[in-house]
Amino acid sequence: MSKEKFPNLFKPLDLGFTTIANRSLMGSMHTGLEETKDGYNKMAAYLGERAAGGVGIIVTGGISPNREGWVKPFSARMSKSSHAKKHRVITDRVHEYESKICMQILHAGRYAYHPFNVAPSALKAPITPFKPREMSESSIQSTIEDFVTSAALAREAGYDGVEIMGSEGYLINEFISAQTNRREDEWGGAYENRIRFPLEIVRKTRERVGDDFILIFRLSMLDLVPKGSDWQEIVQLAQELEKAGVSLLNTGIGWHEARIPTIATMVPRAAFTWVTKKLKGEVGIPLVTTNRINMPSVAEEVLARGDADMVSMARPFLADAELIKKAAEGREDEINTCIACNQACLDHVFDNKLTSCLVNPRACHETELNFIPTDAPKNIAVVGAGPAGLTAATLAAQRGHKVVLFEADSKIGGQFNMAKEIPGKEEFRETIRYYQTRLDLTGVDVRLGHKVDARELSNGDFDEVIIATGVTPRKTGIPGEDRDNVYTYIDVLKHKKVPGKRVAIIGAGGIGFDMAVYLSAGESDIDSSTREFLEKWGIDPENEVRGGIDGIAPGHTRSDRQITVFQRSKGKVGSRLGKTTGWVHRMELRQKDVQFIANVQYDKIDDAGLHYTSGGQQRLLEVDNVVICAGQNTEHQLADELKAANVKVHIIGGASKAAELDAKRAINEAAYLAAAL
Repeated sequence: MSKEKFPNLFKPLDLGFTTIANRSLMGSMHTGLEETKDGYNKMAAYLGERAAGGVGIIVTGGISPNREGWVKPFSARMSKSSHAKKHRVITDRVHEYESKICMQILHAGRYAYHPFNVAPSALKAPITPFKPREMSESSIQSTIEDFVTSAALAREAGYDGVEIMGSEGYLINEFISAQTNRREDEWGGAYENRIRFPLEIVRKTRERVGDDFILIFRLSMLDLVPKGSDWQEIVQLAQELEKAGVSLLNTGIGWHEARIPTIATMVPRAAFTWVTKKLKGEVGIPLVTTNRINMPSVAEEVLARGDADMVSMARPFLADAELIKKAAEGREDEINTCIACNQACLDHVFDNKLTSCLVNPRACHETELNFIPTDAPKNIAVVGAGPAGLTAATLAAQRGHKVVLFEADSKIGGQFNMAKEIPGKEEFRETIRYYQTRLDLTGVDVRLGHKVDARELSNGDFDEVIIATGVTPRKTGIPGEDRDNVYTYIDVLKHKKVPGKRVAIIGAGGIGFDMAVYLSAGESDIDSSTREFLEKWGIDPENEVRGGIDGIAPGHTRSDRQITVFQRSKGKVGSRLGKTTGWVHRMELRQKDVQFIANVQYDKIDDAGLHYTSGGQQRLLEVDNVVICAGQNTEHQLADELKAANVKVHIIGGASKAAELDAKRAINEAAYLAAAL
């Protein structure tokens, strides 16, 4: 199999003045490389690898046209020739291959995280503490010129084009929507006035850069906020943008402040491509669709049914730089699939950390994390075939070491085998599939159902031992926790014990929330279809009402179980969950009538249920079962015995630190260890 399996994906796209090699677009992602030390060389390495991997067209992370448009202080901008010169190393690297590259011009508007932000009206966004200053007529005109100048400088820097960011609730989107544009001059009021700002930007940009320059406009086709655009307005703007000189229309889904998940792992694959398809026939220029398209087979299906002319995949290219190349060569089973967890990409961005990827810690670290073939092969034993052990074993073997992987269980995957059982986390199956392929390709000697001991590991067969045995549930010390009506999360997820209708969950970290999702799930939560997803979150499947949501009631159903999640500490329950996905889990569980109780002391568990103290009062929650999700322990005996036998030992992942389960840390530790062996 090769390109013939994906005929639509690998069909070139002719724009008249230039041709894109295939129908894949690497969507814009801010990574933090833009502002880090030696960032441009690091971006060249990062984007260059994606170009080498065969992506048709790359769109950079958002670059501001001026200071007011910064996403945060000192973010990257393109406003003078000295900026353009720094970008040359990026465009030159990408152009060593067939890929095209466009720079995204993004003005943050009221979303900017700094005190000198601006907007069409002085309305504070719910996701930043800074209230914007209302733009004057002269400020609007100068900002339009700044967009145009930025595009011209991008051409000077060697870019093949630019993408003008007109969606997701940033400045241009703020002008378009009556929700954020309360102006009464020629830039506000009637829809024709509100779209004047983006149209002026596009017209003047096309005049400045000429006809042989790719001009992409990111159009919000489904706002998912009150008083958003209705469909006729979206069509009107799309048609005017085409007349103004846009080459490609890229689809934007949802503002950042929208309280509907659009890219998290519980969103079905390709759940929003129907939005793009609705615009087909209304304009004559190619349309790009996006969101939760993470494998070539998904992209091919979307293109084959005519939903769009091109597919945008952003995070999937973090997970695997060679996604397109592997598809072309018939190696789809070797693709490291994006699982849409957001833990090392978007969560990092919002915490001002450098972006990476949970399943691929080398993403955005291409200049420092490399797996160079060794000139001194070693015999290495890896104990534990969870995420940490699988990463260490396959990467060490890739470098030329001889690796034996011991696993007491009958299958690989470790904690991922439980994670994949959680509704909305089915993508973890892809990660296990990827690792199985990697084990086969790298020649790791896998010994399943083999609980190895210190004697076997210290018999002289191994130069070094890597312990990646993970964790076990921690004993809480609550009187009665050994009763038959008390389960651990492993009992439920792995051993399939079924709790009754009334359940108390002890622990409100990631595992506790996963357990609540698992136990509260109905049929529509398990491998849900797009139609069920739209109904569940109150999205108009015809996209006719304003914002796609006005007047549409969410279709959440209560759980068949009465579930209460307990947290020992004070504060908001679930506060340690990921910044970009935690709110989704909290909202979803509340809509299922799951109860949350914080700041409690656990007294005992008996036949009556869970006895606890809250607010100085002793209370009883009558339940059928208690499920404990309150921390983990690690076992150090094996490592201690090996050290006593003078065996060189490395401990990684949960075996190293028995905190909240953290696959991101486990895989990252394993990768860096494998690179250093």
